[in-house]
Amino acid sequence: MQVAGLSRETDKLAVALDPTPAFVREALDWGAGCLLTHHPLAMEPRFLDRMDNYHEVARLVLSAGAWLYAAHTSLDVQAAGPAGWLARALDLRGAEVIEPVPVPSEVQAAADGAARVGFGLVGGLPAPLEADAFAALLAAHVRRDYWVLNASLPGRIRRVAYCTGSGSSLAGEAFAAGADVFVTGDMKYHTALDTAGCVIDVGHFCLEEEMMRRFALGLQENRALAGLNIRFFPGTDPLRVHLPHKG
Repeated sequence: MQVAGLSRETDKLAVALDPTPAFVREALDWGAGCLLTHHPLAMEPRFLDRMDNYHEVARLVLSAGAWLYAAHTSLDVQAAGPAGWLARALDLRGAEVIEPVPVPSEVQAAADGAARVGFGLVGGLPAPLEADAFAALLAAHVRRDYWVLNASLPGRIRRVAYCTGSGSSLAGEAFAAGADVFVTGDMKYHTALDTAGCVIDVGHFCLEEEMMRRFALGLQENRALAGLNIRFFPGTDPLRVHLPHKG
């Protein structure tokens, strides 16, 4: 819970990736009493000691008496949920969690008794693909104009690892699990330099934007939430490609 509200009930839930001022204004204008995002209002607690986006979001939500909730790593580790959307889109077979997270037994039971709680997934494609065919398959699901790679795609790809958001720290574990390629976002310089395997950085935003869109769809289909108007608010990738003119 990021901001506690005054209202005790609502008939409108707004879902988005980031709690930006633009999203909050649009959601509140729509009449949302509760706002659900993936990223929290701030990565670390801090005072409202300067006029910035953090201050503006808090002001808007508090003024409206609304609630702001962030499902961050609690959503990331639910591999059977929206976080595993790309693994399912690629139809990965026998998918396993790359980095399991210890959880209480009752939570593990709710995850169908399998080791499905943790960060990232690795599994086999239905059939091996040549590099160009795999790139085309990935491009059909990942909506971004460019990717960043630390190495050439393998000529033949059988096993794929994937982690939503900023998952480059799992590269070593992904390749140790037999992955031919690792798809994630926010690859760092030394990861690119030191990793003996092809990491495909398709961007933090597009992976988690689609995750939240699917999360909203899942909530809309939840019979327990019947009567609640749930709306997904698309965001904007904060990163741009700039090609300088060389006269």
